[in-house]
Amino acid sequence: MTCHKTSSTHRHSIDRRTLLKYSAATGAALSVGLKAPAIAQTRAIKLGYVSPLTGPLAAFAEADNFIIANFKDAAKAGIKIGSATVPVEVVVKDSQSNPNRAAEVAKDLIVQDKVDLMLVASTPETTNPVSTQCEIEEVPCISTVAPWQPWFIGRQANPAGGPPAWKGFNYTYHFFWGLEDVIAVFTNMWGQVATNKSVGGLFPNDGDGNAWGDKVVGFPPVLEKGGYKLTDPGRYQNLTDNFSAQIGAFKTANCEIITGVVLPPDFTTFWKQALQQGFKPKVASIGKAILFPVAVEALGKDGHNLSSEVWWSPNHPFESSLTGMSAKDLAAAYQAATKKQWTQPIGFIHALFEVAVDVLKRAPDRDGKAIATTIAATNLDTVVGKVQWGGANLPPFAAKNVAKTPLVGGQWRFKDGKYDIVITDNKTAPAIPVGGQMEAIA
Repeated sequence: MTCHKTSSTHRHSIDRRTLLKYSAATGAALSVGLKAPAIAQTRAIKLGYVSPLTGPLAAFAEADNFIIANFKDAAKAGIKIGSATVPVEVVVKDSQSNPNRAAEVAKDLIVQDKVDLMLVASTPETTNPVSTQCEIEEVPCISTVAPWQPWFIGRQANPAGGPPAWKGFNYTYHFFWGLEDVIAVFTNMWGQVATNKSVGGLFPNDGDGNAWGDKVVGFPPVLEKGGYKLTDPGRYQNLTDNFSAQIGAFKTANCEIITGVVLPPDFTTFWKQALQQGFKPKVASIGKAILFPVAVEALGKDGHNLSSEVWWSPNHPFESSLTGMSAKDLAAAYQAATKKQWTQPIGFIHALFEVAVDVLKRAPDRDGKAIATTIAATNLDTVVGKVQWGGANLPPFAAKNVAKTPLVGGQWRFKDGKYDIVITDNKTAPAIPVGGQMEAIA
């Protein structure tokens, strides 16, 4: 098996012994024959993979090198599908955190590399252009790590038209959680702290920000129903260097809670400026920006008790369908190989390849439509939980193309010179254990 990579700057080498230790079981899993019809050809199956290896979203792709190296090593002898052992090739492309670039490299993977199945991860700015390109070219695609609303609604010809105008997709499938889940998690966490219920919203002018701040499907209607007052100063441009207007609006409204979906460097800028200007809310629950230890560490001790959604952690009670490794094992393998702290995307990028292998084993042939049909029939227990398309806890218009995964909430705690996230709310996913209660920002 070969693996082509672009823009490999600031990637980290992998401890090969660590990978080998955990890939033996993977190799065995990949070689299990199934009763499903086999793909007869023996030429290499090509997987395309697009993610933001560089640019402001690069923290999402921090574990990519580890996951792909692990998969590459495990699948070096090919995947045994029925009676045939088929080589697998992964072609990796960097979106550079740019939607236009994401679309370009997706087109290259389809037209030049002729991939059989596209995989893509990490925010609507990456998943949407790649998924759209695949739908146009009739190439099957599996995406993750973007809330399903900006992925599904953001790709509609008439996003403002509502469900009557929205259409499902034939080749593109997505697994992750939705805005309804993150809103529930955040408000559940806020309910553990005494506040005045005045909330300041940080919503950028991008796919996530427009969805989170949307007056129909986003935070505003749910917060109003819950008795919260939202102060939304309007959309700002990503990578701004001055948040004085937002901070002033929040101070005027006496906001004791801050929320939003912010790029990591932007939240660092906002939080430092807020503290300098004497604004410190009791709760700050921020999507995207503080998912990663490195982003919280950039704040020094000022990151203590910041909160965020938790999609995956070593404490999640799930196992890999490829390796049998638990979430805890997978996080430990990453830390041993990279000497870096675990990070949430590890589980979902691993699960992306879990689903890809499961689909290829079951696909009757290499035809794009056949593979897409096989994706739709997936029912797989992965290291991030069950992945099954077909409508569980989803509105009918999204049921075909979206599979939901569990979400909980957590709070960063600074202890013994480093940050760890403590799960503080699991009402939406009781199977995932809590490790503590919410605390106000001191």
